[in-house]
Amino acid sequence: MIRMIIRADDVGYCEAVNYGIAKTVKEGLVRSVGIMPNMPSAAHGIGLLEGTGVCMGQHTNVCLGKPCAEPDRIPSLLKEDGTFKSSRTYREAWAKGEDFVVLDEAVWEIEAQYRRFVELTGLQPGYFEAHAVMSENLYKGLAIVAERHHLRYSDMTPVSNVGSFGGKPVACCAMGSMKPDYDPFQCLKDAVADARKDIPNVFVCHPGYVDAYLLRSSSLTLNRTKEVEMLCARETREWLAAWEVELLSYDEY
Repeated sequence: MIRMIIRADDVGYCEAVNYGIAKTVKEGLVRSVGIMPNMPSAAHGIGLLEGTGVCMGQHTNVCLGKPCAEPDRIPSLLKEDGTFKSSRTYREAWAKGEDFVVLDEAVWEIEAQYRRFVELTGLQPGYFEAHAVMSENLYKGLAIVAERHHLRYSDMTPVSNVGSFGGKPVACCAMGSMKPDYDPFQCLKDAVADARKDIPNVFVCHPGYVDAYLLRSSSLTLNRTKEVEMLCARETREWLAAWEVELLSYDEY
């Protein structure tokens, strides 16, 4: 049997994204969601999920918005205006073999976001990872904070094929959400076709609706709405059942 964790990232990105994610939890297939603790809309998104029992993880965000830590403690992560350096800045540095993130500063901000997560939810993160950037020092910082607080760290990266969660192996499904002709149902079908049967497979989604803030700040916009539709469709649920795919949350692994 194929076991699959369908995860929705970016709770807190903005209210429109929150509404889309909430729909996929309440009416669809999502059983694990990643909270961006530093974002102003995080509390709104958590409120929409109240009573669902969904597994909430910390989707540590260091490339959008303002930090949770004191800005003067984390200068390597910030632009002059006090907001985080963009994901593009991380990609450009990674392509050149550079890492501008200072490890101690990464730990300081990750720890601050962890405290904010606990404040917002009243819970420990069901899983612990980071949002869409490449930085070895960021990954080292996540591992340090996870060990310090006995958290289940997911070390998947945007280029992973296999990772781990709390020390257990997981397979990482390919994502196609940045492609202009993205078909999320076909992407899920491909993930199932390529899935491993010996370990769980993690299918990462970014469902949501669109508002002005998302249009200003992200290149992933309309494809989020396609994922909401796919994740809530009866056809998708029936297809997964026919293929005997067992859906898990991180709490169940």
